[in-house]
Amino acid sequence: MEITPTLTLDERDIEERFVRASGPGGQNVNKVATAVELRFDVERSSLPPGVKRRLVALAGKRMTAEGVLLVDSREHRTQAQNREAARERLVALIRRATIVPVSRTPTKVTRGQKQQRLATKKRRGEVKSTRRRPSGEE
Repeated sequence: MEITPTLTLDERDIEERFVRASGPGGQNVNKVATAVELRFDVERSSLPPGVKRRLVALAGKRMTAEGVLLVDSREHRTQAQNREAARERLVALIRRATIVPVSRTPTKVTRGQKQQRLATKKRRGEVKSTRRRPSGEE
């Protein structure tokens, strides 16, 4: 499976289980296992370490204690459609994990900004001081 032009996923890393699904399907829903549960072992996969780290962070509750990513699909009536939907979701999640977040570079406050802030504070203090009672009267 192709994730990006430079990154591919081995089919052997994905384990599929088919289970009975609830929802649409009529009587068929009680007989046929149409829901798909994909299991993807992140640690044993061939993904780069940075992508693995981000994938685990993005997956959240979908990660098991053993480090396996679970992707579930039961929205369609057929097994093939659910299988395709689950695989698309897995690929989309891995694609999001390949994007390296841009680190924020902290900026410094310029000297002019500091002076302007202090001048504004000074002016505000003078305005407030004119509202006070004169010190001689009480």
